[in-house]
Amino acid sequence: MATCRPERIFRLVQDGDSSGLRALGLGDDVTSTLRTLRRARSGDTLVHVAARKGDLDLLRYLLEELSLDLEVPNREYKRPLHEAASMGHRQCVRTPLMLACTRVNVEVVRELIQWGAQLNLRNKDGWNAFQIASRQGDLATVCFLLQASPDIWMTRSKVSRSPLHTAALHGHLDVVAILLQRCGYRPDERDSCGVTPFMDALKRGHVEVARLLMDRHKADERAADALGAQALHQAAMTGQDRSIEFLVTELRVDVNSRATSLNLTALHYAAKEGHTKTILTLRDLGADLQATDAKGRTARGMASARGHAPCAQALDQTCMHNHTSTTDFTAHALPPKLLHQSSPS
Repeated sequence: MATCRPERIFRLVQDGDSSGLRALGLGDDVTSTLRTLRRARSGDTLVHVAARKGDLDLLRYLLEELSLDLEVPNREYKRPLHEAASMGHRQCVRTPLMLACTRVNVEVVRELIQWGAQLNLRNKDGWNAFQIASRQGDLATVCFLLQASPDIWMTRSKVSRSPLHTAALHGHLDVVAILLQRCGYRPDERDSCGVTPFMDALKRGHVEVARLLMDRHKADERAADALGAQALHQAAMTGQDRSIEFLVTELRVDVNSRATSLNLTALHYAAKEGHTKTILTLRDLGADLQATDAKGRTARGMASARGHAPCAQALDQTCMHNHTSTTDFTAHALPPKLLHQSSPS
């Protein structure tokens, strides 16, 4: 054993080389070392590695012949059973359900429920298995959970976010469609910050999801969160140009609408976050480049204060171009007589 380094042993398990492990011998000193062996950073045991790999024969060897502990958690408080479930290794697991829902694992989910997995368990954030499945976006798992427990959708996280919020935020169009069809969500349900699923979809650029929420759920495109920011302002904050174009051109949202007690425009938000391309998009949609907030700040001043030089430069060039265009138009539009009269004597 002295000639075999710990990483070599972990490599044998990773490679599924049970014969290499057996070649180490089954003496008490070897078995004792294997039982206490852990990776420094992750805290994984050999059983964690084998479970994550899904090697049933190797697991049997480690557990039955070497009597390694199945219940030891790693530094993320995960036991080998959690690792097997999260990786979808049906042959190695009987529970837990929530980690199985983090992957495309409907057969594993089905197996866990048949063996009595509890559907109402929640994690530290207040999420149950259905909310996790809605985040993952596997339609088969979502539908199966709804079939197994028709009221499972009636759940909220600790910050009052619903599975519909979660699916919309991650852009899972087919899951959102099923949730709207089979669940009783009210239009524009809000989380603890006043955010609606419609806002969540557009802040990530999921225009198709937002359009579905408009068509089937009568979402309010001008609804504001707890601070007074609409979907337009949130999309500008995250630099989602398609969302902005959808709101302004299709839904006729005012591009210069104000948000919060500071009277910020979408242009202010884009400048504050350094989204140069979004600034140009807003300009093309008719944003007021000289608009000031409640403190008298323009978008250009906000960009400069935040150190976003490209944004400030884009705003400078746009304002200069607009000024030049206006001056040229005025000069060429005046008749020669009026032009002469308007010139300083």
